[in-house]
Amino acid sequence: MCAPSQYLEDAVSYATRAVEFDRDGQIDPAIYFYTVSSKLLRKAAGECPEKQDALLAKSEEYKARATALEESKNKPAIDYKDESKQKQKRYKFLMQQALDADAAGLKDTAVSLYTDAIEFVTQNPELMQGELRELAINALERAETLKGIKPKADDSPTQPIRQPLIPIKNVPSLHRGTSFNLKVTGSDTYSEEEKRVLFHTSKINNNEFVPFMNIDLSEKFQFAIPFSDRDGHLALSPKQRRDFHKWVRPDEICREPSILHGDHPNYFTIKQTIVSDCSFVASLAVSASYEKRFGKKLVTAIIYPRSKDKKPLYNPFGKYMIKLHLNGVTRKIIIDDYLPMSRYGQLLCSYSSNKNEFWVSLLEKAYMKVMGGYDFPGSNSNIDLHALTGWIPERVAVRTTDKDFNKNALFNTLETRMAKGDVLVSVATGEMSDSEAERTGLVATHAYAVMDVRTVNGVQLLQLKNPWSHLRWKGNYSELDIRHWTPELQRLLNYDPNSAAQFDNGVFWIDYESICAFFDVFYMNWNTELFKFTYCIHESWKAGSGPTKDLYTFGSNPQYSLDVGPDTSGAVWVLLTRHIMDIADFRENREYITVLVYKGGKRVYYPHDPPPYIDGVRINSPHYLCKIILAPGSARKYTLVVSQYEKTATIYYTLRAYATCPFSLTKIGDPYRYTKEISGEWKGVTAGGCGNNPQTYKNNPKIRLDIESSRNDNSLFVELKGPKQYQIGFDVTITTLADESITAPFKTTSSGAFRSGYVILDLENIPAGVLHIIPSTFLPNQEGPFIMTVKCSAQFQLCRER
Repeated sequence: MCAPSQYLEDAVSYATRAVEFDRDGQIDPAIYFYTVSSKLLRKAAGECPEKQDALLAKSEEYKARATALEESKNKPAIDYKDESKQKQKRYKFLMQQALDADAAGLKDTAVSLYTDAIEFVTQNPELMQGELRELAINALERAETLKGIKPKADDSPTQPIRQPLIPIKNVPSLHRGTSFNLKVTGSDTYSEEEKRVLFHTSKINNNEFVPFMNIDLSEKFQFAIPFSDRDGHLALSPKQRRDFHKWVRPDEICREPSILHGDHPNYFTIKQTIVSDCSFVASLAVSASYEKRFGKKLVTAIIYPRSKDKKPLYNPFGKYMIKLHLNGVTRKIIIDDYLPMSRYGQLLCSYSSNKNEFWVSLLEKAYMKVMGGYDFPGSNSNIDLHALTGWIPERVAVRTTDKDFNKNALFNTLETRMAKGDVLVSVATGEMSDSEAERTGLVATHAYAVMDVRTVNGVQLLQLKNPWSHLRWKGNYSELDIRHWTPELQRLLNYDPNSAAQFDNGVFWIDYESICAFFDVFYMNWNTELFKFTYCIHESWKAGSGPTKDLYTFGSNPQYSLDVGPDTSGAVWVLLTRHIMDIADFRENREYITVLVYKGGKRVYYPHDPPPYIDGVRINSPHYLCKIILAPGSARKYTLVVSQYEKTATIYYTLRAYATCPFSLTKIGDPYRYTKEISGEWKGVTAGGCGNNPQTYKNNPKIRLDIESSRNDNSLFVELKGPKQYQIGFDVTITTLADESITAPFKTTSSGAFRSGYVILDLENIPAGVLHIIPSTFLPNQEGPFIMTVKCSAQFQLCRER
């Protein structure tokens, strides 16, 4: 009996890895390890004549499997469609849907689905035999039982029972939370204005995507014939059109199509092709990695129809519903399963290398439908991951020369939070020259999925995946690096550079220093379950409301009061999401938005007086995140100001807050019911300057204000606009009281420090009577026009006295 040789031990090790890769659908590494194992077995057979036949047979088996996998890579699609089998699958799908609805207690839906199954089988009488005939009889009996009809002994499904699809009762309505795990801190009922906003922004790229309310079985997934999207096939990109041959369904590509092969998706199998959506494919990869690592369904849970255990089902009728987070709420996207194929039998869209599963292609198709077609200009993973998961997007620029950039703190956050499943991460390169791209193996302006973050023996490392599934980093800790990959490091990371060098799957390790040198930005999407409370407000901000730029005043900007409880610690994250309705917003986004935070909870008028508690940076992304950290001594009331760089068009947006503590978020309204405007000028003698010039100040224009009210607690707002080159201001004097028995809150007050071209004064508890307002420039003899706007909670009269 010959002793086991090193050849045999190595062959067994390689064969084990080959089988693992084969099972996971990773064809290239499986081919490599099968081939190496086959060669080693032949060498082992030469050393052990007693086992020679068995070893050679196993060698041929592995060689044949490697050959079969190689052929499958470039094998053109074959039309596997067997019409009889397809009808059987559709009929069984109908019955399963009916049984699920019946078990869930959805009587009306179950009756409708049983009826659909009976109609289908009567239209296809060849199905009325054996097991399928029994299913039809059972369906008829169960439908009649649910309708309260006692079945007759001779009943048979010869005539279809026609029953309209009755909507499910008690369907969940729109919900202000992105997750039902979060408590909504306020009314869950939308205002009519919010409903108008959500309705208006349901139309994206000329398609309607209504809010996702009718969940699970309330959507009809079965039809008399296979489903085709009424919106037609998606528009193809120029690269797709060059090689396009036809649209195919999954049952034309493989014999047993499924949406997901196994219990969870495998990120190794995801392949981007010629659609320019690297950030979306990277988002799928990090989501798939999360599902496998933490055992929680994420992106596979948004595909319908689903089984009882919420696993996506293959629908032989070809209709699917995808739930995406778009424009402030979850919305449903209806697609068929037609996919573009080339003349060479290759899919012209992203796909799974496991050719029996289609979750990658269908999710991409749904997202591309929202974006107007496959000719997609690209976005970023913050946007894409938020659409897929609803997780909170945060953008962190890599700016090593910026004193506010804490490189080590960022790495520690990535490492600890990814290990806990708190965050999904991708990273993107910026512009780079062709020579730099060639030298580094990186792609310019390209997104990479971050699969792992580790500190090993003091070295900070990240594992990345190129969505292309090929082309890898060539620098430190790449598979080409023979200096840094010590045996201990290989063991700790379970990584063999020599094996990795044999095939390029786009997955590689890279040190953090190189990340900071060659990459521009991290995109991080945070798990909403880190918070307990949420609330959102959907609004529109009309063009022309207030000045074009926020240089002098925020007075007309949308503002919100955020209140938290006393002695509260924790965090409130505020996410501003601008609704996007046209692909042009991705091609050339000219809207720059932000949120600024002030203490106090009252309306803010001047951008920098007082200075903001948190100053926002205006960015042209649809999402802007602001973090408020609370400590026992922190303020309890805050003012949130929505701001744009330049207001050129009406925008629609959602302001959503997530918090670890209870809070309230309300819009700061305008208490003034009446508004009047008056114009004038400082000219000649009336350009008297401020009160520092008593001889000329009295010559300034004087405005008379008569408050006509039975109350003495009126609110008053005065706004003065003048030439920007002048410092302007005004004084307000209460001249006469309608009720002389009360005491006025002041005799004379001013608008405060003189300001360039714009100044306001907001007053409360003003009694009815006569007031005089004197506008002035700071220096005498400064001539120019002015406009004064006065708002009041009561009726008033406004006129010039001189």
